[in-house]
Amino acid sequence: MSKNHKLQLSRKLIRYGLLLFLLGLLTGFLIPVLQNPRMGLSSHLEGTLNGMLLILFGLIWPKLNLPDRLLKWGYGLALYGTFINWFTTLLAAIWGAGSEMMPISGGELQGSSIQEIIIKFGLISLSIAIVTVSVLLLWGMRGNETEK
Repeated sequence: MSKNHKLQLSRKLIRYGLLLFLLGLLTGFLIPVLQNPRMGLSSHLEGTLNGMLLILFGLIWPKLNLPDRLLKWGYGLALYGTFINWFTTLLAAIWGAGSEMMPISGGELQGSSIQEIIIKFGLISLSIAIVTVSVLLLWGMRGNETEK
């Protein structure tokens, strides 16, 4: 992958991070009207923190020493994991669901079977995505400490 393409992906990650940060902030305004305000707070925090995580990923992206295919996979998984984290918790807040996978934020609220399956799928898949990206980034930072 050319250095220019790495810089383009870096810039996109930063831009998407800023977007997700904004979505997290806007979610904060919805908290009082959501069926589960505590889960809404979780969604607000997930949006802002995952937005910052994408910005951080974007800043280190040009320094990664990974094959092109892994850079592309890491990019896609990073976007998927962070946005699904925010969106899944927002859905749970809107539906008043998610107590099975998130008992503290979900409290006693439980959604329909399909809602709970959607939330479970989102949480499990985003967890796999973020752990995979973290391992890729750690591996991609290997090499000579004096390299830029």
